[in-house]
Amino acid sequence: MNAGTAAKGGEEAGAETAPEPATLTVEGLSVHYGGVCAVDSIGFTVGPGQSVGIIGANGAGKTSTLKALMGLVPRSGGRVTFGGTDLTRVKARDIVRHGIGYVPEGRHVFPGLTVEKNLMLGAYARAWRGAETKRSLAEVYELFPVLGEMRSRLAGALSGGQQQMLAVGRALMARPRLILLDEPSMGLSPKLVEDILAVLVRLREEGLSLLLVEQNAKLTFEATSDCVVMENGEVAMVGTSRELRDDVRVRRIYLGL
Repeated sequence: MNAGTAAKGGEEAGAETAPEPATLTVEGLSVHYGGVCAVDSIGFTVGPGQSVGIIGANGAGKTSTLKALMGLVPRSGGRVTFGGTDLTRVKARDIVRHGIGYVPEGRHVFPGLTVEKNLMLGAYARAWRGAETKRSLAEVYELFPVLGEMRSRLAGALSGGQQQMLAVGRALMARPRLILLDEPSMGLSPKLVEDILAVLVRLREEGLSLLLVEQNAKLTFEATSDCVVMENGEVAMVGTSRELRDDVRVRRIYLGL
């Protein structure tokens, strides 16, 4: 699936052009809930085609970071740019139009809608429809064959793993250049975790930029090239996934050992 391709609005159906490479740059990002600091002036980048994981213990600020990037919680400081565009004040509903997809923690599919209608909602921001949207559907079904088999079934009737596939597929329908994933393995069996890992590796190999928040450190290290380690709302370490995998300091921060 060419997840990193996109068509320009106004062009004839079937015409596609590769999007410009884009870097996500986070500078001094802070998030407060009342008087509590959840994220304290952090910074990192995700380059074109790069896969970056954010790991840390519960309460480290990982999910708050993703929600702040998507505009789902107020930022109390900092700047976020993507492809040179300042997203700091862009509303959450418009972030996807800039080429960023989001798979939230807990999937949040629409249980009363069919699988296919859930997927179609993922394409709402695209300026074109018709043949290209059908092509995107076909690509999602190729990536997740079970969704194609269940396209007419209500999303609420799917298993947890199938709903996670649906959430990823829905994000891919907008053909993002970067996709943010929050705990995609949560509540899944070891076999389904391996299936999700295989999909993430495939998307990475096809050039889609990934920013992954995940409690499963093994999955994170295997699915990403680089990692950000967070502790108490701050960036404690940054390095390649291979370097950090066996670092004793990561074990202390992540496992409290």
